[in-house]
Amino acid sequence: MTNSRPPAISAWRFVITFGTVSLLADFVYEGARSVTGPLLATLGATGLLVGVVTGIGEAAALLLRLVSGPLADRTRRFWAWTIAGYALTVISVPTLGYAGALWVACTLVILERVGKAIRAPAKDALLSYATAATGRGRGFAVHEAIDQFGAVIGPLVVAGMLALTGTQYGPTLAILALPGVLALALLVWLRWKAPHPMDYEIQRRENEPPAPRGRLRLSRAFWMYSAFTATTMLGFATFGVISFHIVEANLLPPVLVPVLYAGVMVVDALAALATGWAYDRFGPRVLLALPIVAATVPALAFADTVAAVIAGSLLWGMALGIQESTLRATVADLVDANRRSTAYGIFAAVVGVATAAGGAAAGALYDVSVPLLVAVTIAVQVSAALLLLVFTFHAPILARFRAPSARR
Repeated sequence: MTNSRPPAISAWRFVITFGTVSLLADFVYEGARSVTGPLLATLGATGLLVGVVTGIGEAAALLLRLVSGPLADRTRRFWAWTIAGYALTVISVPTLGYAGALWVACTLVILERVGKAIRAPAKDALLSYATAATGRGRGFAVHEAIDQFGAVIGPLVVAGMLALTGTQYGPTLAILALPGVLALALLVWLRWKAPHPMDYEIQRRENEPPAPRGRLRLSRAFWMYSAFTATTMLGFATFGVISFHIVEANLLPPVLVPVLYAGVMVVDALAALATGWAYDRFGPRVLLALPIVAATVPALAFADTVAAVIAGSLLWGMALGIQESTLRATVADLVDANRRSTAYGIFAAVVGVATAAGGAAAGALYDVSVPLLVAVTIAVQVSAALLLLVFTFHAPILARFRAPSARR
């Protein structure tokens, strides 16, 4: 079967445009997430309820991909899943500011995260097809770097609107409808210009029959790689725990924490670009930087001086940039094109469970002893580094990085 119309734009233009869509969407939902806790508090929520609702939301954003990923692969309607997921987020966020009842607001917070779960596997699959032409690492890195500017701008705009309106959440979140509508319009345009992004895929495996659309079988290398990723995330504290330490230790006033987070997002983007370019030249070996950086974070981020905490937070952003770009690029190289949405769904669920466990462990260890937290983190990241070394010795993905043509 041949596609009726090939892409009318280059692979790089596809990646950059998709990155702009993600920037606008991040503007929307990261802006809202920066004030979710205070907004729910104004409606009478307790700290426990905020934790439960946001926890359910994050679990939904990751675990539901186990469903949406295989469905996207089975139906082959990647654009429909992507547009539907973005639309749910764009509708939920501006409505949240006018929720008059606590249960309505809680539902909208969870629905925004469900939108993420619906679109993410299909979106990553679409990007993976284009990055076959641009270079996996470079393509995902550029997308992540553009994306992160939205995560910087959104919270800052929300902070400015709250100051202008006297802490009125309705008009503050309503203004986020504008970038949301622009994101959907640009996404529809991109779908029109490139209705069949799989045509960008140029690194097809010779003599391999098309993957069946029914039962999924993923390679041993994929599971080895997932084990490495889960292990390194088990030793990675969330920014929530870091920011809790900053405020509890009176190192920075709460109003400056979002500003620090914006700086963290800038470092995230720069790290994604650097490791993405390195990945295309040297392969998954560059991921060794992830456990090394993650192992140094707690010693600085949970220190008692402002300079150390800022440095630790920025290193945390560096590790995050590697996680959100180069980790996804490797999945695309490990999995056949016809199975990729399913693989991304499974991979996200593995990462999500490990991240939740790692965040909980970091919080529990912080309450007991910071030196113990540092020691456990180092031990976990050493284990992750060993798993990565085993993976790089056995994964066939490395063959293409040894070939002279890979160093053009």
